Amino acid sequence: MIYETVAAVDLGSNSFRLQVGRVVDDQIYPLDSMKEPVRLASGLTADKRLDAQAQARALDGLRRFGERLRGLDGGAVRAVATNTLRVAKNALEFLPLAEEALGFPIEIIAGREEARLIYIGASHSLPSAAHKRLVVDIGGGSTEFIIGKRHEPQLMESLYMGCVSYTQRFFPDRRVDRKRLREAQVAAAKEIELIAHDYQRLGWKEAVGSSGTARAIADVLELNNLNPNGESGITRIGLDRLCALLVKAGSAEALNLPGISRDRQPVFVGGTAIMSAIFEELDLERMTYADGALRLGVLYDLLGRFHHHDMRDSTVEQFRRRYQVDREQVERVETTALSALTQLSEGEPAEADVQFLAWACRLHEIGISVAHNGYHKHGAYILTYADMPGFSKKDQAQLAMLVLGHRGKLEKLGGLPAADGAWRLVFCLRLAVLLHRTRDDRPLPAWRVRPGDNGFRIELPADWLAANPWTAAAFGEEAAVWRQIGREYLLDKPKAARKGE
Repeated sequence: MIYETVAAVDLGSNSFRLQVGRVVDDQIYPLDSMKEPVRLASGLTADKRLDAQAQARALDGLRRFGERLRGLDGGAVRAVATNTLRVAKNALEFLPLAEEALGFPIEIIAGREEARLIYIGASHSLPSAAHKRLVVDIGGGSTEFIIGKRHEPQLMESLYMGCVSYTQRFFPDRRVDRKRLREAQVAAAKEIELIAHDYQRLGWKEAVGSSGTARAIADVLELNNLNPNGESGITRIGLDRLCALLVKAGSAEALNLPGISRDRQPVFVGGTAIMSAIFEELDLERMTYADGALRLGVLYDLLGRFHHHDMRDSTVEQFRRRYQVDREQVERVETTALSALTQLSEGEPAEADVQFLAWACRLHEIGISVAHNGYHKHGAYILTYADMPGFSKKDQAQLAMLVLGHRGKLEKLGGLPAADGAWRLVFCLRLAVLLHRTRDDRPLPAWRVRPGDNGFRIELPADWLAANPWTAAAFGEEAAVWRQIGREYLLDKPKAARKGE
């Protein structure tokens, strides 16, 4: 049975998290989320038993989650517990109390199962790619390493090291000095060394971090310009600079950098030490960040299906239905726009250009569902702020830009550099929309486009333009719009050859 609303509960070693999602066309759209900074791992005693205080914090958080989940069918909710409850000797005594508080069964999952679910969640929050990815998730008590392709994990491992456990072990008073930090890094490196050979032998093209530690480190590096050349994500140079600042400040609290939340401060140093060791042992230079992790993976696993195609295609299709787009019209526009792109390109156009132009064609009229007047602006707003599974914020911004620019003045795209290849996509979309203004299947004349010295050239038969004065006038207006931004838009009008010539 497929439910309209599903929920995942992640009983992590640092935080408990709840994610509620709505299922639409095999995609999951977030509805609600909750977080409880329980720090379960900090309640493990020396003999690996969960102490009373940690149990009390956990039960309080689960009761709040249970209130939010009240009314959902048991089949629509899946709760999983990770490393701390894997190793706690009294976990089986605690589990019935936890299930009573939550109101749903709780599974204690193995490390590799956790890794599998993390990869599914991360891959579903990233654009589809043909290359292999390394996904790293530093949790409170364990760190998962997964290499996979598309939505299929290929190599998975879970190591017993986490931001909570390492903070307690190496920084019990939260003080940081060079010796303690190096000891933590060396300890983590020894763990990673056990799996490094197998991972490097399989290889990957892109490294991705998921969950709170990676997000916090990336935020700190970006907000404080610690990465070289304004790079995003996590870089080796940025990590080295961050470690130096932590040693100089003496603690994460004293460092007081933007990006470290109050909840994250107590375990930030342990997570940073582990991340530094990961970069060193796996010879990484850069790592991007994925929003999706264990909770999203649990939700997709709950549905019992995996997507072996680009999630963005499915999302675009769902948007077309949601906003009742005129399918025949956008198909006409898409065919013509892609033909124009092929003519403008030297050889085959780039796959990314084809994808974004096709998506923009399919979605350029979604704003009509709001109002026809200024519909391109409404559409761009929707694409900027809507939840679009598979699309990064950068992807959404580009798509919104194309939809915004498909009609009206072009000055509104002033932030787009003159040499940016996106101008070709804007041109192709605008041309296709103009040629199909009649919104019917009447055949187009023989037309051609080619690059100009500082813009574009369009060739249309003179007799066709004479027979279609409304469209001819529209081309004149279009040329004026492009001239306003300093680009040429030349219309060549070859005459039909006379008989016998």
